[in-house]
Amino acid sequence: MTRRLGVFGGTFDPVHHGHLDAARAARSALALEEIVFVPSKDPPHRSLVPHATAFQRFALTALAINGLDGCRLSEAELVRDGRSYTSDTLRQFHALGWAPRQLFFILGADAFAEIATWREYPAVLELAHFLVIARPGTAMETALSRNPELRPRVSPPSMDPVKDGITGIFVVEATTRDVSSTTIRERLAAGHGIDDLVPSAVARHIVAHHLYEMENELHGEDEDRQG
Repeated sequence: MTRRLGVFGGTFDPVHHGHLDAARAARSALALEEIVFVPSKDPPHRSLVPHATAFQRFALTALAINGLDGCRLSEAELVRDGRSYTSDTLRQFHALGWAPRQLFFILGADAFAEIATWREYPAVLELAHFLVIARPGTAMETALSRNPELRPRVSPPSMDPVKDGITGIFVVEATTRDVSSTTIRERLAAGHGIDDLVPSAVARHIVAHHLYEMENELHGEDEDRQG
């Protein structure tokens, strides 16, 4: 078993270069031996269902990480009944033998800003370290201003979180490509290409299976992970 495991949960509707950039930044900053992508089956903060099915999003994520060193895919939320809560997923990893101090849950600063609305907050923060990637357009300071009680838990990535017995919040400031799943869906609905936004295998699969064509963007917000 590796000492440090990144858990990257998200709707991935669809997965794109911004997600992959965030995973690389997280792995480099905290010396993660492996990152597990966990596509959400039933994201709790979506007003309606995702635009692609859980199985389609799982397949797209598999194509995106194929051949990437240190990345693999988990069906933990795909096969579990009910809403896809982070607390339940992290407990599944505990059942496999992972201690909270070995797990690093990866999310963007935008999702972190809403963490007080997550199920089992603040207890969910005890289930793993939270590794926050500062994405373009979302200031970490803004996220912390919404949750000032979390400031004492924030640490730089240079600290050794595995040796310390408590879980914390680690902020990684990284330049990730400014891509959103909403932008991708809008381009596809308009008949435009997305080769610059997603891995080529993902683009080919989306086009071949006519995913996201004629989308109505009123169906919900573009949320990578919440809850």
